[in-house]
This record gives sequence, structure tokens and C-alpha cells, in this order.
Amino acid sequence: KYLKTLDEKKPVVLCGDLNVAHHEIDLANPKGNLKTAGFTKEERDSFTTLLEENKFVDSFRELYPEMKDAYSYWSYRFNARAKNKGWRLDYFVISHGLMECVCDHVIRSQVYGSDHCPIVLLITL
Repeated sequence: KYLKTLDEKKPVVLCGDLNVAHHEIDLANPKGNLKTAGFTKEERDSFTTLLEENKFVDSFRELYPEMKDAYSYWSYRFNARAKNKGWRLDYFVISHGLMECVCDHVIRSQVYGSDHCPIVLLITL
């Protein structure tokens, strides 16, 4: 509700680790994680509601609707990052009207230092 009210005054950019992989394409092993936190039906439905009810956009998926193996998080276990067995948990969720200003959304998967990597949103002002 707060974001919707804010969006009425100015464009919104919500960014960060939202701890949900929205679609099956957003994680390496969707079938094996249907009951895992971050990929439950309830979490995914809630994310869909956030986007649809507020007219917000997942900027990465808007630009790259079919891109596979694009992840921003990898477990430290099982050598997941080296195998690129990850999840896309980090987002730039933006006001629909801002999409016309978006030049690119980059997942910097080669930047190490955490179990997450940086994501970058390039926009024109």
C-alpha cells in the first residue's frame, strides 16, 4: 500500500534482495524447490500481486523475458556458483512508467564477495 501511495507522487524504484524467485526460469531447479522458502506458491503469488496491483514491473524480466541461467544468488554449498545453479532473488521493481527510461538491467555474476552478486539498472533521466 505504501508503494502504491508513493507511486502516485513520484516514480518508484524498489531494489534489493526480495527473497523470491518469481518464475521457474528464475532458478536452476524449480521442480525440486516447489516447497522451499523463496519459491513457494504463496510467495510467488504475493510477488505477482505486488507487480499487478501496483502496476510495477520486474525490469529484468521485462527486458529479458526468456533469458535462462541469469541468477543473482548461489548457495555456498555444493559448488553452486561454479556450476551456475542459482536463483534470481535480487530485483529492480519499478513503476511501469519508468520502463521507457530503462536502458539495461545487468546481473554482474562475475563479481564475487558474497553469495549474491550486484545488479545494475541503467536509466536515462
